Amino acid sequence: MPRRHILTDRQRSALFDLPTDETALLRHYTLADDDIEHVQARRRSQNRLGFALQLCAFRYPGRLLRAGEVIPSGVLDFVGAQIDVQPHDLEGYAVRRETRREHLQSLRMIYGYRMFAGHRASELKAWLDREAEAAQSGEDLARHFVEECRRTQTILPGISRIERFCADALVTAERRIEARIADRIDKDMRASLDALLTETVDGKTSRFIWLRRFEVGNNSADMSRLLDRLEALQRIDLDAGCLDGVPPHRITRLRRQGERYFTDGLQDISGNRRLAILAVCAVEWRSAIADAVVETHDRIVGKTWRDASRLCDARIVDAKASVEDTLRAFFSLGTALLTAKSDDAPLYETIATSCGWDGL
Repeated sequence: MPRRHILTDRQRSALFDLPTDETALLRHYTLADDDIEHVQARRRSQNRLGFALQLCAFRYPGRLLRAGEVIPSGVLDFVGAQIDVQPHDLEGYAVRRETRREHLQSLRMIYGYRMFAGHRASELKAWLDREAEAAQSGEDLARHFVEECRRTQTILPGISRIERFCADALVTAERRIEARIADRIDKDMRASLDALLTETVDGKTSRFIWLRRFEVGNNSADMSRLLDRLEALQRIDLDAGCLDGVPPHRITRLRRQGERYFTDGLQDISGNRRLAILAVCAVEWRSAIADAVVETHDRIVGKTWRDASRLCDARIVDAKASVEDTLRAFFSLGTALLTAKSDDAPLYETIATSCGWDGL
């Protein structure tokens, strides 16, 4: 079977490499008094160091040390200092394969570690299948699997097996969710959804492609196009309850698949998957288009208000000039009246002169 890669090199390193920073060493590789007693029961210094290192590796990251694996110097120094062994003593460790096997059996017996095999493997695979639905990514699922193995003191299998288990679990979860959605759709609704791929708009574009081509508009024509699509989806009247219990990120992934596929591509895929994609798109687009209608309405109203505001401001400016002219006229008249009164001039002549009635 070809190897299935779901982790990058950096992600593998984060999950399976021995810790090297001081904080992680203090947290995971500090030996308790009873640990040191079990270590000191080994006769030779290289066996004591090898036994201690394997114990630490079981605890974190939770795996066996590989034969010939290069141990980081920081790990050797930290563990060796606790058991009074020099780092270079590891060179003579496990010359006999039986020594490694004996240490493994002792560690399992003393601390309760178990191999990933038999009933324990079946339990963890079942747990993995359940966890896969909620996993955000392959890396997320692999991390949770490693954490569960640590919690149950199960020695991690090889990284390639973990990647394969996680990849299979993700595919199984995806198919299970698609089947769950399809099972909630009755025969008539299935026909309505499949019709989106066969019916055309204007004899050119399938109704499915036509429905997904929407965006927030700025005018009444844009609003009309949005309302046409919203009414088409409302006529289908698919109950949003068909997506109950489906994790949001799974819904998002199915919607993205629907927005990426062309009509021919959707028609070629399996029934449950096709129906799940169509159902998710019908429900999600209905909400998205309704939101677009509201935002388009707000834009139109906002534009109308801004246009009205500008017109109002222009009229105010014009009215202001007229009012200023009137006020200046009244000011001139008042000034003339006061002058006439002080000069005892006839009132009629003063008003006529102030108002420009010289011809009367």
